[in-house]
Amino acid sequence: MATAKYVMKRILMMLAGYLVAVLVGLVAVAAIYAALSSLPNAPAYFDVMGVSPIAVLVVPPLGMFVYFLTIVVTGLQTLIFALIAEFFSLRNALMHMVFGAAAAAGGLFLIWPVPAEDMDHERWADIGIIAAAGLVAGLIYWLIAGREAGFRRPLSQF
Repeated sequence: MATAKYVMKRILMMLAGYLVAVLVGLVAVAAIYAALSSLPNAPAYFDVMGVSPIAVLVVPPLGMFVYFLTIVVTGLQTLIFALIAEFFSLRNALMHMVFGAAAAAGGLFLIWPVPAEDMDHERWADIGIIAAAGLVAGLIYWLIAGREAGFRRPLSQF
């Protein structure tokens, strides 16, 4: 019974960590675009992208739509990464950050597929920005759920 309780606690921690990490990742996207748009000689594209994520965060219905869309497009790959971390008790922060970047970039490819030969500089910048936000989200996930990853109950120290 104690093992089942522990596994349920881990599943709830994974869910809570994921939901908070997605929210922080979206804020990180807005912050990164805003910071890049303020750089001298930044492309005009960053000015538009610097304002639109902030507008998404300020307008609640639009923000909730983007939040749930992000959950839909990153949910499966994040679940796979989280289960790998739990089954093998992987507690490395850097690994969770790389998993977060990969899940975020994978989500971007799901909603905006482009053949490799058609990729331009703006597309590469978007991939880098989304991956950087995924790094931040992975770190937040690690802080909430990843530090104690593992479905096996730890041995108690007496």
